[in-house]
Amino acid sequence: MTENENPALPGSLRGFSALVIVVLLLGAGLFFVPDIAKVRWPWALAPFNARFLGSFYLAEMVAIGALLVWNRWSPARLILAMAFVFTLMVALMSALHVDQFNFGRKAPWLWFVVYIGSAIITGVALWSGRDNLPVTPALPRQSAWTGYFRIEAAAFVLYGLALVFLPATAAGFWPWATDTFHAQVYSAIFVAGGIGTWVLARHAPREELITLGATQLVLGVLAIIGLLMTDAAVHRVDWSGAGVYAWLALFAAIGLTGLNKLRLGLKTV
Repeated sequence: MTENENPALPGSLRGFSALVIVVLLLGAGLFFVPDIAKVRWPWALAPFNARFLGSFYLAEMVAIGALLVWNRWSPARLILAMAFVFTLMVALMSALHVDQFNFGRKAPWLWFVVYIGSAIITGVALWSGRDNLPVTPALPRQSAWTGYFRIEAAAFVLYGLALVFLPATAAGFWPWATDTFHAQVYSAIFVAGGIGTWVLARHAPREELITLGATQLVLGVLAIIGLLMTDAAVHRVDWSGAGVYAWLALFAAIGLTGLNKLRLGLKTV
């Protein structure tokens, strides 16, 4: 797309994105140095939860990094839609479980300020920039993928909603004990991913395929690596259980579908 077809982002939004990268660094620390990073986290984190959240924040850094690199409404349309859904859902799920937070510390207050503020900013940015959103066809040379993306989007959203309304069942096969609070917070990851994939089913320019593909690939790979690293230290995963392999298959599928989107994006002119 030309610059006229894909306008640049306002400077304020670019500045906000740079600030988000700084905030995400703390979350990314949960993957590399969990024992240090979780001390400053807003709630108590068990080892597996810490590294899993770290893998997601690293994946989110990929998406925000793409926004900074391109600085255009595409891929910003995709990234902002996902960010709005994610931050709004996390804020709502956190509000449902205020008992998990010790408001005698600063971290919980900052958590709610960051997530509520981010939801407002991304929502306003999407609404105010709606007239600048580029209009592109849905994978004109790969139309068969459009239907696949719709199915994938529906699967992600439905699983995310299951984590909200049936957390014990939906997270029952995870390799570590996942309580209602964490299951419902994790739901935002899947719903946001579903929204992003639905955007691709409607409009799939090269930069959006690359952005979502790279994000999903990083999440799928690092979630699995994080599980292996954590279990190597604490030895709590029951590797004889079928649920463990179902979880591994889920995140392997996320990584593979991300790799496919990345491949499509890199070959799209």
